[in-house]
Amino acid sequence: MYMKNAWYVAAQANEITPGLHSRTILGEPVAIYRQRDRTPVALEDACPHRKLPLSMGRVVGDLLECGYHGLTFDAGGRCVRIPGADFIPKGARVRSYPLIERNGLLWIWMGPAELADPRMIFAVEHWGDSGWGTNSSDAMHVDAHYLFVTDNLLDPSHVAWVHRGSFGDESCEAGGVQVTATEAGVIASRWMRNVEVAPFYKPFVRFSGLCDRLQHYEVRFPSHAIVKAVIVPAGAAGAHAEQHPQAFVMHSYNFLTPVDEQRTLYYWFQVRNFAPGDAAVSELMNKAVRAVFEEDRIILKAVHEGFTHKRSSNIDLGIDSAPLRFRRRLSQLISAEQTAPAGST
Repeated sequence: MYMKNAWYVAAQANEITPGLHSRTILGEPVAIYRQRDRTPVALEDACPHRKLPLSMGRVVGDLLECGYHGLTFDAGGRCVRIPGADFIPKGARVRSYPLIERNGLLWIWMGPAELADPRMIFAVEHWGDSGWGTNSSDAMHVDAHYLFVTDNLLDPSHVAWVHRGSFGDESCEAGGVQVTATEAGVIASRWMRNVEVAPFYKPFVRFSGLCDRLQHYEVRFPSHAIVKAVIVPAGAAGAHAEQHPQAFVMHSYNFLTPVDEQRTLYYWFQVRNFAPGDAAVSELMNKAVRAVFEEDRIILKAVHEGFTHKRSSNIDLGIDSAPLRFRRRLSQLISAEQTAPAGST
């Protein structure tokens, strides 16, 4: 079960080069291409004639031509040509999905097109800000249900074990996590005080000695997250810590696109308050972040398989409060969406 009235990342913008590209999103095959003016188009990836994937055809000008019998479709999914036919049947059309390019990503709306509101696309603070650097890499393929990934993104404590030696150490094992439910999602956050700077951050932190460190894990419906790391000299924690002259600030944006019930595409990038335009720093951070995410990917695949083949019931702990609240509310939103009258939110 998925939330359909939502924007998901279909691809990185630079992935969609001339020609046809196929994706499966929420179990639905989608063909993506660009028109001559580079406007992106997303159509149902199945010709209505013999259901050949349209992604096996070709782009002709601004149109998509099926590779079996030449049925040709416009960006709205309407068939405009059938070679050798006297007329075009009413059923000769495919679904067209709203598709918007923003922040280096292509966002697709999976619900009814008339409900698509670009203002609902996840806002990225400091994108394009001349004082902030940005780094990103290819999407990560995770062999796990997307809700196991949202669980992970609402769990600050796991870094003590999964990421020991990079994001985590012994100081991450303890310390209460504050859980806050918002209209948009759930936040799990905590300040860790008077702790060592974790190895991942040491090359970038601009002070020496112990630090105060904020872990802010926020997941918004249906499956997108911002993870904020703020590191300041010990004693400087607080609401205005990001404005400290020696503050290290990194906002990690994480966009999860369910492929199906077993697979998730994980798109990500970071913005940081230092070294804008420094390609060497960006590459160093990309490499380090990718290594950390690989640790997550191994764990999440094993968790998915463990739940799929479990022979006894699992237990929940206090540290599961944020993930469980997120799952409950998302389930309610999905149920409400499925029972709502057609065309309503």
